Amino acid sequence: MKTTREHPATAAPDTHEMVVIHRGLRREARLLVELIAATAPGDTDRARVLADHFRDYRLGLHQHHHGEDEHLWPRLLARVDLEADQVLLMEAQHERIAATLSAAGEALTGWEHGADEAARDALVAVLAEHRAVLVEHLDQEEESLLPLAARHLSAHEWNALGEHFMTHTPKPKLLFFLGMVLEEADRAERAAMLSALPLPARLLWYAVGRPAYARRIRTARTARTARTARAARTARAR
Repeated sequence: MKTTREHPATAAPDTHEMVVIHRGLRREARLLVELIAATAPGDTDRARVLADHFRDYRLGLHQHHHGEDEHLWPRLLARVDLEADQVLLMEAQHERIAATLSAAGEALTGWEHGADEAARDALVAVLAEHRAVLVEHLDQEEESLLPLAARHLSAHEWNALGEHFMTHTPKPKLLFFLGMVLEEADRAERAAMLSALPLPARLLWYAVGRPAYARRIRTARTARTARTARAARTARAR
């Protein structure tokens, strides 16, 4: 049997990569709630670490959704009929998610510099609401929208999402976001995502990005900061 390779303009997209990206977003949304809730009152060192981590998470989520707003929803709305309400629901959910991120950013400002217990609890409540809205959206997107994209978009059109993210995200942050996505990817998923990158980018990931991501994650997920370590030494000395 003779086989031919499909042209990217007509080939079906590999939408599973979106599932892998969503896995990282779900994890980080959950961990932000848990790690901030576990931060001791007054531990401003720890608060600054987690505040920076939240800001990077917010940036990645914003760029991910902005790419969908620009390249996914308009194309689908132009090609679907009965399913248009599903696309419009996704757009509305993006607005709700953006509102919760904005509220979390405001609450973060009240907690970051003083690490006050009441401000921490208020931030945790907002982040929990954000996570609930986000998870609802991601679940529905995977169930309803990815099949639509697979039927109505070409691989070339789908790849515009990744290109948008690469173009609009600050270059120093790209390796961090790659690590965030690959962290829970299985071997096949990891191979597929890395093979889509140019060789220099893959080499940069292995030489620089992967160890830097490991260090960053250890810092973000280890509750013992310099301040808590000093407090523990002082307590033992008494």
